[in-house]
Amino acid sequence: MRLEIYCQDRIGIAQEVLNILVNYQVDLKGIEVDAKNCRMYVSFPPIEFEQFQKIMPSIRLIDGVEDVRTTAFLPSEREHNELNTLLSALPDGVISIDNKGWVRLCNAAACRDLQMTEQEAVGANINNLLKGFNFTRWLEGKEVLGQTTRVEVGGEDFIADILPISVPQGDDQDALAGAVINIKSQSRLGQQVSAFRRYGQESFATIHNYSTAMRRTVREARKMAQLEAPILITGETGTGKELLARACHYASNRSIKPFIALSCASLPDDVAESELFGYAGYEDNAAPKRGVLEQADGGTVFLDEVGEMSSQLQTKLLRFLQDGTFRKVGDENEVKVNVRIIAATQKDLPAMVQEGTFREDLYYRINVLTLEIAPLRDRKADIGPLAEHFVQKYAQQNGAPVPTLSEETIEYLQQYPWPGNVRQLENAIYRAVSLLDDSELTVEHLQLPTFTNDLGYLESDFEGSLDQAVKRFEATLLRKLYPAYPSSRQLAKRLGLSHTAVANKLREYGINRKTVKV
Repeated sequence: MRLEIYCQDRIGIAQEVLNILVNYQVDLKGIEVDAKNCRMYVSFPPIEFEQFQKIMPSIRLIDGVEDVRTTAFLPSEREHNELNTLLSALPDGVISIDNKGWVRLCNAAACRDLQMTEQEAVGANINNLLKGFNFTRWLEGKEVLGQTTRVEVGGEDFIADILPISVPQGDDQDALAGAVINIKSQSRLGQQVSAFRRYGQESFATIHNYSTAMRRTVREARKMAQLEAPILITGETGTGKELLARACHYASNRSIKPFIALSCASLPDDVAESELFGYAGYEDNAAPKRGVLEQADGGTVFLDEVGEMSSQLQTKLLRFLQDGTFRKVGDENEVKVNVRIIAATQKDLPAMVQEGTFREDLYYRINVLTLEIAPLRDRKADIGPLAEHFVQKYAQQNGAPVPTLSEETIEYLQQYPWPGNVRQLENAIYRAVSLLDDSELTVEHLQLPTFTNDLGYLESDFEGSLDQAVKRFEATLLRKLYPAYPSSRQLAKRLGLSHTAVANKLREYGINRKTVKV
């Protein structure tokens, strides 16, 4: 039984409480005082109710006692159990030693690293457990300071953080009571570094979303990440569709499982099928192969440029999305996995459905949740922060001072149409920073080609006269249009010119069925 006594700070009050317990022949097990909050705690074995009814009023009658209540635990008991719970939950080893180097406490993770039981570790000398650091000399030093050092445990290298335990003695002096040692193996340290890098490179925190459009996309993506349905991400090339897909994966309940990306545009049909579904390997003594879906079991598969997928592959993917099963190439047995599909495309899938080049039923299967990433030219608020991020990233990567971006440069970047979106911006900054010799990055350093949405890239410099430049442009335009209008009359009607004028220009530029593939 435990009592919490609310009392005034008065000399002798604790003695009077103890006298009452003695008078009623109660065996005291513990007493604690919280001077800051004016509380006293006493602990004793369970007693009869009649005896308890007499003790409580007697304590309340003591001068300075304001109230007495029963409590479930003493403050020290709570702290002790909090510490034990924390130590048992920690994935890293923690060892506590006294000021002579003898182990007083060792959590389960440390016992695993030491390959010892807690009973074997407690009472052992730390110098016999962790090699490579003289704990005795450190504890006996004039000034005992925290250390981070390499130690060896059973032939394996560990990193040890060693922190002294000091007990205040008054007059600004402390007594050394021992030390706490936190040990991490190389593999554990590598896991933490990988997790940190993964968070830094693949989380929503790395997606610059200063623009209204991008903030909305990220906000929706955070919600969709917690769901299990397929996601379709649409957007132009270079907008960061895979980056958003990875962020969705690592923000989901599947984050500890694999994220595997497969480009549907870069592989031939037969290769793409075996990559996605795997290969049984029964013929020609070929070794069996696990496909992307099987490798990512429990995780996420990102299908980039799903609009480029062949009709055969579309059919097999549709079956998988229906029940989570598939057959490997050359195998009759079905494989069942738990995989979330995130697809991405820059194509107009509804138009492809209308044209019959993309299966309508597959479109509705992958288009359960949709995220659209706006092109960079429509997200001007993101351009400046992205440019500064890339400047800092590549300057540090090259070991060079970080240059500044002039206001003129930022304004130029915001006005440029960026047909290649964020990828083009990153590449332009990378090239400029890598070749930069100045402390400021200007428009001239970027060397971006002139681009218009109607005509594409144009030459920023040209030789010859304006008439010659117009003729070059005219010839290029006619060559582009001729396959769609393969007669001088059709082309003349399209351009609003006379048949004779167009026929003369085609003859002048040597454009005909032989020179242009119709």
